[in-house]
Amino acid sequence: MYDLPFLDLPPLTGAAGTVRLPGSKSISNRVLLLAGLCEGQTLVHDLLDSDDTRVMLDSLGRLGCGVEPGTGGGPLRVTGLGGRLQVHEAQLFLGNAGTAMRPLTAALALLAATQGGNFELSGVPRMHERPIGDLVDALRQLGCGVEYLGQDGYPPLRLTGAAGGRVDTAAPIRVRGDVSSQFLTALLLALPLVSADGAITVEVQGELISKPYIDITLKLLARFGIEVQREGWERFTIPQGSAYRSPGEVWVEGDASSASYFVALGAIAATDAPVRIEGVGSESIQGDVAFVDAARAMGASVHLGPNYIEVQRGAWPLRAIDLDCNHIPDAAMTLAVMALYARGSTRLTNIASWRVKETDRIAAMAAELRKVGATVVEGEDFIEVSPPPASGWKAASIHTYDDHRMAMCLSLAAFNPLASAEPVVPVRILEPRCAGKTFPDYFETLFDLASTERSLVPVITIDGPTASGKGTLASSVAQALGYHTLDSGSLYRVTALAALARGVDTTDGAAMAALARGLNLRFEGERLYLDGREISADLRCEEVGTTASRISALPELRAALYAVQLAFRRAPGLVADGRDMGTVIFPDAPLKVFLTASAAKRAERRYKQLISKGISASIDKLRSDLEARDERDRNRLIAPLKPAPDAQLLDNSAQTVEASTATVLQWWAQRGPFQDSGTPQA
Repeated sequence: MYDLPFLDLPPLTGAAGTVRLPGSKSISNRVLLLAGLCEGQTLVHDLLDSDDTRVMLDSLGRLGCGVEPGTGGGPLRVTGLGGRLQVHEAQLFLGNAGTAMRPLTAALALLAATQGGNFELSGVPRMHERPIGDLVDALRQLGCGVEYLGQDGYPPLRLTGAAGGRVDTAAPIRVRGDVSSQFLTALLLALPLVSADGAITVEVQGELISKPYIDITLKLLARFGIEVQREGWERFTIPQGSAYRSPGEVWVEGDASSASYFVALGAIAATDAPVRIEGVGSESIQGDVAFVDAARAMGASVHLGPNYIEVQRGAWPLRAIDLDCNHIPDAAMTLAVMALYARGSTRLTNIASWRVKETDRIAAMAAELRKVGATVVEGEDFIEVSPPPASGWKAASIHTYDDHRMAMCLSLAAFNPLASAEPVVPVRILEPRCAGKTFPDYFETLFDLASTERSLVPVITIDGPTASGKGTLASSVAQALGYHTLDSGSLYRVTALAALARGVDTTDGAAMAALARGLNLRFEGERLYLDGREISADLRCEEVGTTASRISALPELRAALYAVQLAFRRAPGLVADGRDMGTVIFPDAPLKVFLTASAAKRAERRYKQLISKGISASIDKLRSDLEARDERDRNRLIAPLKPAPDAQLLDNSAQTVEASTATVLQWWAQRGPFQDSGTPQA
């Protein structure tokens, strides 16, 4: 997960491949609560690991449920309460998870009212702006003690009651259905707790929105032994004596709302091979799988299997649509971004619920789509989007409002080259970590599927002499930007290490090139593996370093490693360090840095590094070796060590890594289109 102030997406031009969806948030938190209310144990397979499920799991643990994570990817084991409170007082923090706040409010209000308790439920500031008054009104009809601790109608809440209390379930419980379906879901999940004395009826006032989400609730209740009787979408009856029964095991299907981003990706960018989405399909219980019908209407070519979806581009440009989105409110956000690639204006209606989600999504979507160049009309319950002209696309810093769906939806604007944008533009996603609410690895997955021209991927090169600290600086800069790294020196050191170990003549260019092409090398962060064995420490041996410096002048070897180095240039970007990154390998890099430090300072750094690892060394000999290597590198015939003509010179003799990183990030910001967005902190 990218836990950064921002993530820059370069212009992207294609997509193909397979994605395995994380578990559905809606199903995950419903299943967790039902398992927590059951007696006995439930094994939960394929549970979503996200911010929202973590707060639900934490809350269940605080309430006395047994929560045992599976080992080796195995299922989570939940030992339920059997409908009996084990903890009668707790403070629960629920972040911005509506799927945790609303159902836990209902369940704990009923349990406190009948068994005694004092519970406080709170969240992040945005959660305290999300309405809950209609659910509270319904619970108060039952006689539950619910107190607002802040503004009336909104969390935080206090739920209280005395042991031996009773709730009034004789009359139908009335709840509004036109603000959020989560209020009805919360009641349906919780009311079996108090159904011993008679059937309980819930009547919906107003048109029920998001009906497919209620369907998910009913199907999961049935899995846990509760057969709710439904009369249309207006009246729901929980039979007398309903009791939660664990199914023993339950599987969480992939998140259909998250599937929408990859359905859209296929419709926009999968021209040669499909995007295959696994974990959800024709047998899904989630209403958002109906998003594929809207995508087809816009022109996507979609094949639906029992547990997968395959999508390729069909009609192009996409077709504008006018659609009532009441049945797919979350996934409909993706349609608003697909509209950027459609001919004409796309109008999405009956989406008033967008305004009471993680943010006011109608206002937020309108603001951010306008930033990329779209023309947007918004109303109380609709949004209309017209795409930018080819010359109207803008490099935009997308404010995500701590809303996971804003971050993921707007990432698709990076495919503007496919809309003939002139010029093509990158997209900056502010606070990308918010995707962790439902899809922590979304951006990594997107980059695995997406492709682009190498020339569109940004590169920062950091060249300099031995022991100048270029590798440390490159790693620090890359971490701040979320970019890949290339330590070109490591490629030569690995080749040198392999040659020394295998007895290859290091003066034979052809033999060294053949060796390099056959290396089984794997990078994992700062760790390097050769033939499955970690060799990171071995590469610091002085003999290996000296040999690497010598063989780097072999033209045959340099040619063999050239293609390897170019392949590191992939989205979202690259920071490459070495001796000729800016002069030979990436001469088109928009920022080239040449790092220098005095020989004395570099010898001191290397000495401290070796001593810290228990390796004896002489600082005078280290300095002599460095100076000799500098001379050799500067005077070699092929790619001599020198700054590129347009390189920024940075002497870090008296600078910390943090100060050098801040300098490079400032230079980078000055070269980009996002200067109003600041730079990440070193």
